Amino acid sequence: MKRIVKFSAILVIFVFGIAATQSPTSGRYFEILKNIEIFTNLYREVNTYYVDDLDPGKLMRTGIDAMMESLDPYTNYISESDIEGYRFMTEGKYSGIGAMSKKMGDYVTITELYKDNSADKAGLRPGDQIIAVDGQSAKGKKPEDVNNIMRGFPGTEVELTIRRPGEKAERKVKLVREEVNVPNVPYSGMVSDKVGYVALSTFTRDAGRNVANAFKKLKEATPDMQGLIFDLRGNGGGLLNEAVNICNIFIPKGQIVVTTKGKVKDWDRSFKTLNPSMDEKIPVVILIDKNSASASEIVSGVLQDYDRAVLLGQRSYGKGLVQNTRDIGYNSKVKMTTAKYYIPSQRCIQSVEYEDGEPVDIPDGKRAKFTTRNGRTVLDGGGIAPDMEVDPHGESAIIKSLMRQNILFDYVTNFCLKNDSIAAISDYHFNDYQDFLNFLNERSFAYDSESEKLLKKLKKESSKEGFALTSEIEVLEQKVQTAKEGELKKYKDDIIDLIEKEIASRYYYQIGKIKMGLRNDKEIKEAVSLFGDLDKYNKLLANTN
Repeated sequence: MKRIVKFSAILVIFVFGIAATQSPTSGRYFEILKNIEIFTNLYREVNTYYVDDLDPGKLMRTGIDAMMESLDPYTNYISESDIEGYRFMTEGKYSGIGAMSKKMGDYVTITELYKDNSADKAGLRPGDQIIAVDGQSAKGKKPEDVNNIMRGFPGTEVELTIRRPGEKAERKVKLVREEVNVPNVPYSGMVSDKVGYVALSTFTRDAGRNVANAFKKLKEATPDMQGLIFDLRGNGGGLLNEAVNICNIFIPKGQIVVTTKGKVKDWDRSFKTLNPSMDEKIPVVILIDKNSASASEIVSGVLQDYDRAVLLGQRSYGKGLVQNTRDIGYNSKVKMTTAKYYIPSQRCIQSVEYEDGEPVDIPDGKRAKFTTRNGRTVLDGGGIAPDMEVDPHGESAIIKSLMRQNILFDYVTNFCLKNDSIAAISDYHFNDYQDFLNFLNERSFAYDSESEKLLKKLKKESSKEGFALTSEIEVLEQKVQTAKEGELKKYKDDIIDLIEKEIASRYYYQIGKIKMGLRNDKEIKEAVSLFGDLDKYNKLLANTN
């Protein structure tokens, strides 16, 4: 009971803390006080009389998470155990073993290694299942739960029990935790004689400086470079100031990049470029996709508004919200949305509708119109639309199913058991598609297309309502099955591309995967082609309204 009294006292202090931030005339003080008191009483009653003993931390975390979920998808509670993950998102580093993982079946499985980090030096491989951590069973655990155990102070040890494909006996491996630095510019180089390429994976600390340095080196090595491809595909964003720094590479000093507006007017700010640009003339193509979000959308949207770059790919995610973190005690934080950001055309790209935490596509007819510096029409809400749209790679139902069922990953794991090495990235080509098809047969690979799901629903509903449609539905099902059988042939090139990238990552790590992807990337080819036709490039940036 003393625990409840103490908790109630803390809540009373908390209430008066909130009240101090509220205007006396706001009419909210009584509602806050009333609901905090209800919450205290509820917690006391449940804790005292519920049939089973309760874990106060777990119960409170459930309530906190539910409260955060009622807001937007980006407002979260960050507990002490989550701090390492938060540090990785902002700084690009964490203390751990240097491996990425995913839940596959009952166990978390290593999917990728960071070169020369602890997991790599200890001989772990993609495909290794983590059976136990420090003797504690990992069966059924989520990746974040396993990662929380594996992360810790640099220099400390952690013992993993792993099960490796192709081996019957389990292995015990001791690893030393260390600081893992993940580069935010994983690769830069020339993709043709006169076209440079820079990839940015996240807007962590020094992203602007690293992009600028990569660009500078490319220009020094190729003085007659005709264009730069800046790849923001899959980049979920990060630090706002780094987005401003990257824009400053291509636009001059003193230009508005983004304005933030929120409830607390004293926090509203405008961010301008602070330094002379590196290059205001070189043609730039920015690659974006549906997973380019937040700071990625600031950079791509700003350079679109200033008609400084052509955007190529697919419409971006649609996150136009600013988050700030505040300490709330016991080494915990709350990351909350405090403002919306507006790019130079004054549009906000925030999606206003969500479904299962994902933005819902907003038709162009419902989006407000704005103009770029050259007078081109651009739209707000629901992300940044590219100037050149390219059909997304891997959007077919069969490829999604291969990825979701980890078929490609497992096939490459088996491939690596039989092959100690492969040729250099520039020379290697996967040419045994029949072997992959045989693997599919062994795994009894099957999937339901969207058409099949609709037909199953139609069969069920028509039967309920007494409609005699069985024979007609069976005819349609047979047609769908025939079409499905041809999909493995239809998407052969796309599937081989994914297999090659996965194979390259196993032997040459992340940089190998990127290089292999560049070789086969149709969006890269479109961009290179555009630099060879500057009339088309300039026309895309001109006002044709």
